Amino acid sequence: MRRFVRLIGVFANRLRWPIGFGFQTGDLRLKIRHTTSESLGFTDQFRYEVAHHVELFTPYQIELTDRLINPRLYQRCGFVAQTAEGGYRSARHTGEIVEELRSFGHGTLSCWTMMTDHRPLRISRPMIMVTGGAGFIGSNLHAALRRRGYKTIIVDRLGTDGKWRNLRKHPPGMIVAPEDLERFLDGAPPIEAIIHLGAISETTAVDGDLVWHSNVTLSQMLWHWCAGHDVPFIYASSASTYGDGSQGFDDAPDLASLRNLRPLNLYGWSKHAFDLWVAEQGEAGGQQPPQCVGLKFFNVYGPNEYHKGAMISVVKVKNDEIAAGRPATLFRSDRPGIADGAQARDFIWIDDVIAVILFMLDHRHISGLFNLGTGKARTYAELVAAIFATQGITPDIEFIPMPERLVSQYQSFTEANMSRLRAIGFTSSFTSLEQGVSTYISDFLTGPDPYR
Repeated sequence: MRRFVRLIGVFANRLRWPIGFGFQTGDLRLKIRHTTSESLGFTDQFRYEVAHHVELFTPYQIELTDRLINPRLYQRCGFVAQTAEGGYRSARHTGEIVEELRSFGHGTLSCWTMMTDHRPLRISRPMIMVTGGAGFIGSNLHAALRRRGYKTIIVDRLGTDGKWRNLRKHPPGMIVAPEDLERFLDGAPPIEAIIHLGAISETTAVDGDLVWHSNVTLSQMLWHWCAGHDVPFIYASSASTYGDGSQGFDDAPDLASLRNLRPLNLYGWSKHAFDLWVAEQGEAGGQQPPQCVGLKFFNVYGPNEYHKGAMISVVKVKNDEIAAGRPATLFRSDRPGIADGAQARDFIWIDDVIAVILFMLDHRHISGLFNLGTGKARTYAELVAAIFATQGITPDIEFIPMPERLVSQYQSFTEANMSRLRAIGFTSSFTSLEQGVSTYISDFLTGPDPYR
């Protein structure tokens, strides 16, 4: 307890640690995520099993002053000078100190304002960081996290295409521009987990340098930060890593299996490169994030995708065609043995994707690479039939030639092997294509507000 008391007394004044404290009596844990703690000789047991619970506040936001800490906090909590050790000891019972700190923290601490980059910011509780959090999957995840009561940090650009509407109903606590992310993390903020969804996701992207930096280099930086700060890391991979499917759709995470995959486009290759890199780090050993989960998203559809342009889901595109009174256009098949309209993908409703991400967040002992589809491929003809049925219109399908730029990189079939996800305990059923399409159209696309 003596080191605990001393730490309270000097954390701002002596060490300039970018952390703050909140107390709750009766909890037998201490959470400290800061590499400096090792240099002070704090063992894992000390850091995680001290008499009372201590929560970290955002270092990026905190620059506590001597004027607020000394002498007011010492006097309020009954600390007295301990000359022999150059620190402070308590003249009172630990429980009384915690109770006083709790009162002090809920009063004065909650009002402290800090200056960071010339902007006033306030102390806050640990948060979940979501990169790409204003995008399609990210904003749906953000909505779910806010419903759970989490505070959030969004890393994204809102731009000028109305993407802010994805967050209109649930504004985040903070938005960090991607170019400021590394500087933000240098302040060692008390992030509870990073969910990394941000990426260049266009399957037709051609700028290799830009895609590599965004999809690989940035991901590696986040992985290293999580490893160094003991923070769970959940990231988006992609079914594009499977290429033409000739090697199957098994999400085996070992290097030998991963090295057999041949993505068809730059986007898929960049996602595959990071999957390989993560597997190599695991094989090499050394410091790792306490949890590292990669999720290979298959064809996700649902609300808040409206800013995606050419990358918007086929469900939205075909619904718009049909709603306008036009035929639903589908590409002719470019593969022998696959009829027009029989090309098939594993289409997954957005709520199922969010359910799996939250499952991983709730089960932080789980790490690995996992498919995230439904496990059942459905044809494009079946998909447009579901749209026609929801709209109450007789099916009218027109087949058109596949654009030349897509011929060599078009996936005619994808179907996730979901056995590994089921094996770790995810038992919830996935939404059928017909139900997902009906919900999307009825509750969002034809409703008064298409956003979540």
